[in-house]
Amino acid sequence: MARHLLLVEDDREIAALVELHLRDIYCTADITGSGQDALTRYARCRYDLVILDLMLPDLDGLTVCQRLRAGGDYVPILMLTAKSSELDRVLGLELGADDYLVKPFSFPELLARVKALLRRAEALRSSGGATPDDARVTCGSLVIEVSQRRVTLAGRELALTVKEFDLLLHFARQPGRVFSRSQLLDQIWGYSHEGYEHTVNSHINRLRAKLEPNPAEPHYLLTVWGIGYKFTESC
Repeated sequence: MARHLLLVEDDREIAALVELHLRDIYCTADITGSGQDALTRYARCRYDLVILDLMLPDLDGLTVCQRLRAGGDYVPILMLTAKSSELDRVLGLELGADDYLVKPFSFPELLARVKALLRRAEALRSSGGATPDDARVTCGSLVIEVSQRRVTLAGRELALTVKEFDLLLHFARQPGRVFSRSQLLDQIWGYSHEGYEHTVNSHINRLRAKLEPNPAEPHYLLTVWGIGYKFTESC
């Protein structure tokens, strides 16, 4: 079954090439170079994924991402950016982007990211019928409400990004199990490429900053030196 995507890219040549390659994985795309038009189109049509350029002539991609996430429905967002600074990537992820690619990028990698995000979105939809035992995961005062994608700590709600929530839930469902960075890339992001382990590190650091009373001495997300990370068994 063909997937319907929204491609927000003001460079017509890049947009045309992306659309051409998307056809190889049975995806169609509505194309716009305007952030405001992207929001209008999104309000009128249901999309399976949004590919969003950071630099747009009217509303920038960060603003568009933020407004999409303010709505009630979840859609995977892959952000494209010509900027390679850590700050730009972090801002996009903090505002709710699921993944990012820095221009210039290879089309095989773009398609791999798109397929991974679509698979994860499908898995989330399928898990909507989770059993009552799986609807909530608790560890002391930490409560993860799966279907609502809501996390509270001592009654205080934590503002987590999409991937931070996925990462925390993945750990909390398997306390004590050690995961390498490459395993987490494959299981949470849906791909595993050498050199992208820093993506896991940055998400772990931001998650600890929101979750741990003292991120320098974490209680929930523990480092297993030389291997990876694990969730505490002391709940």
